[in-house]
Amino acid sequence: TAVVGRTGSGKSTLVDALCRLIKVPAGTVWIDGRDVTTLPLESVRAQIGYAPQEAFLFSTTIADNIAMGYGGGSAIPAARARELETIGAAAEKKDLRDDAKVIAASEAAGLDRDLSMMPEQLATIVGERGITLSGGQRQRVALARALAAQPRLLVLDDSLSSVDAETERKILKNLRAVMHGRTAVLISHRVAAIKDADQIVVLDQGKVVAKGTHAQLLAQGGVYSDLYRTQLDTEVMPQREAG
Repeated sequence: TAVVGRTGSGKSTLVDALCRLIKVPAGTVWIDGRDVTTLPLESVRAQIGYAPQEAFLFSTTIADNIAMGYGGGSAIPAARARELETIGAAAEKKDLRDDAKVIAASEAAGLDRDLSMMPEQLATIVGERGITLSGGQRQRVALARALAAQPRLLVLDDSLSSVDAETERKILKNLRAVMHGRTAVLISHRVAAIKDADQIVVLDQGKVVAKGTHAQLLAQGGVYSDLYRTQLDTEVMPQREAG
């Protein structure tokens, strides 16, 4: 299921409600027919893999950052490592470069090509908040972390916004195989990124104004059609000028 809409239409608020990052009234958000407010918070979040637009990475290896998705490896942030050193405790270290979950998640997130050009590959240490990586690489590491948890519900909040179109298509194709039999909710302002979704929900000013497939929504006209044509013109125009 994809959720699309103009800036300020309520997409991120919807994600926050789904993940219970904000308080919602009873009877407004349901998962598998159950009101989320009646379910334990830990239980709800344990079923969700979440990749936000602004990816947060810890100053450790790429593999450790990914393994945090399922609680594997040492996965100890720098602050915690310093705390252990202070009290004289040793942080358990584990080589995650051959970890099957980490490898599968990194490939599904389209990181394999980038990793092949890094001397230490999965053992590469990223700077504070992942500053040594590009915006697109940070987003893909965060996506890999969400996928490593093998969640029943995967939520991507515009988490491919810094990725080029070709890589984005590859990742979305990978997700179809990885998430088979499970649910993925893809939030985006780019129609091209979500047009192949099984169902598209269109938001405008905090309300659902249309639902359907890409073809159905184009035929209906309205907000979705306007977004699609505007974005298509924006993408085509630079190509014409270059020609």
